[in-house]
Amino acid sequence: MADVNKTHAQKADGISTKVLKSGIISWIVVIAVWGLGSLGYDEYFLPSPYQTLNNAIELIQNGTLWADIAASISRVLRGWLLAVVAGVPLGLAVGSFRPVRWLVEPILSFFRFVPAIALTTLFLMWFGVGDESKVALIMYASFFPIFVNTIAGVASTDQSLVEAASCMGAKKAIVFFTVTVPSAISNIYTGIRLGLSSSIICVIAAEMLVGSDGLGYLINSSKLYYKTGWAFAGIVTLAVIGFVADRLLQLIGKKSLKHFGVK
Repeated sequence: MADVNKTHAQKADGISTKVLKSGIISWIVVIAVWGLGSLGYDEYFLPSPYQTLNNAIELIQNGTLWADIAASISRVLRGWLLAVVAGVPLGLAVGSFRPVRWLVEPILSFFRFVPAIALTTLFLMWFGVGDESKVALIMYASFFPIFVNTIAGVASTDQSLVEAASCMGAKKAIVFFTVTVPSAISNIYTGIRLGLSSSIICVIAAEMLVGSDGLGYLINSSKLYYKTGWAFAGIVTLAVIGFVADRLLQLIGKKSLKHFGVK
């Protein structure tokens, strides 16, 4: 009997742990606090979760929300992928040569503290008011996390492994691809994830300033129609997209890069 009770207790603990890890309780608390807080205000100041859901349904039915989601995701993917294509190879190259790293680090330290939003006016003059300027801003914002983490990954490579491979007669190119790059994969992956979050943040700022569509434009234009619920619908949608994108990237990393130390 004692063993049966112990088994039931272990199962209950296991279920409790799974529920806690899933984050469901956290979301219930947030929605409850939001709902209670909205009771003291009208929907123009703080719409309730129910009112926000109704506004989201309204935007879905007229096609606005889907169009804005598609526009924002398209810009994020283009800017982020360009940053990955540029940031990873450059980071590997700079990280592999100390003299080059010494030359690049002062410039890197200067530009990575200049926020992308501060360059909006310049990018508009250089690339125009279309998607090119927004994609360029997104690429700029996501490039530095990827670039810096790639350099850090190369710099943290265990030199004893490099020396062992060299002593066995391996050429520099083979040492680079068989020792240095695999050692840096975990850092590169972290940089790519950080770059994705930077891309999502940047696209909203860019669309709020110079957009005619996208979630940032939806959030910003809601004030013109006194539709605070639209802004909340856009914000929640953005949060969901970011959350799902990060979880998908995390899942891909765990499945395909596990042997490189990605957790």
